[in-house]
Amino acid sequence: MHYQQVVITVTQDQVDQLSDALIENGALSTAIEDANAGNDNEQPIFGEPDMPTEQVWQQSNIVALFDENTDIDSVVSTAAQECAIAKPQYYLETIPEQDWVRLTQSQFDPIQISSRLWITPSWHNQPTQPGVINLQLDPGLAFGTGSHPTTRLCLQWLDKHVRSGETLLDYGCGSGILTIAALKLGVGRACGVDIDPQAIRASQDNAVQNQVRAEFYLPDNLPAGQKFDIVVANILANPLRMLAQMLAERTRTGGEIVLSGILAEQTEELSEIYRQWFDLNSPKTLDGWVCISGRKRA
Repeated sequence: MHYQQVVITVTQDQVDQLSDALIENGALSTAIEDANAGNDNEQPIFGEPDMPTEQVWQQSNIVALFDENTDIDSVVSTAAQECAIAKPQYYLETIPEQDWVRLTQSQFDPIQISSRLWITPSWHNQPTQPGVINLQLDPGLAFGTGSHPTTRLCLQWLDKHVRSGETLLDYGCGSGILTIAALKLGVGRACGVDIDPQAIRASQDNAVQNQVRAEFYLPDNLPAGQKFDIVVANILANPLRMLAQMLAERTRTGGEIVLSGILAEQTEELSEIYRQWFDLNSPKTLDGWVCISGRKRA
């Protein structure tokens, strides 16, 4: 069975209504993309907490998928009529049937973080070299598979600095990858925190898959007053600004903090904030992203 994919360019005020109308008239799925992606008019939309965001782009492409027997021209005409807009122009292409699971899996290969630390999807053979530590992690709904520079920077820090028996807090745990890695590297106790319940569930599943005992909490459920030997926060610059005092309070005196999700141009501003509590090391960089670390003063 083949599929038909329709791409329709619409304005900001039409995108939601027309997308819904296409679904109601038989679309199997719809996705919304920046119509200007890749050119000078591309609009970055990040959605950082407490930052003003645009919900959609000024011009968007609605990408709708239909089965091979659908009368596309009729559907587009009917959807436009229901939205009280002129029938839009559209681009149509045929999508051949594929083994989508196998195709998706083929895009994710094992990732080597260091000489001993690997991340391997479950459908790949695990590395068998002596001394290898393997994190089994499949791409899922929560952020963090080890491919992003910020995650790699944090994993490399953990690989070099974690000591047996320490405690660790992973704030903004996503998939739980840093929490799980810390336990496999020898920490005695590791807690992950995320604002997204879906991330908590994904982290719990990943911990079971990796046969480690980790604790995961929504922010309000993290036990009060607990301090940690290591606090890791791989999030974004604005949350790191807002959470600075709390993260410092969660780090024991003499403990270490590891911060990432920071662009190179944000390094000095974030460093200045955290110098209130920490003696900072030289930042580490990878592909324009930065990892800041330091030790908490008495």
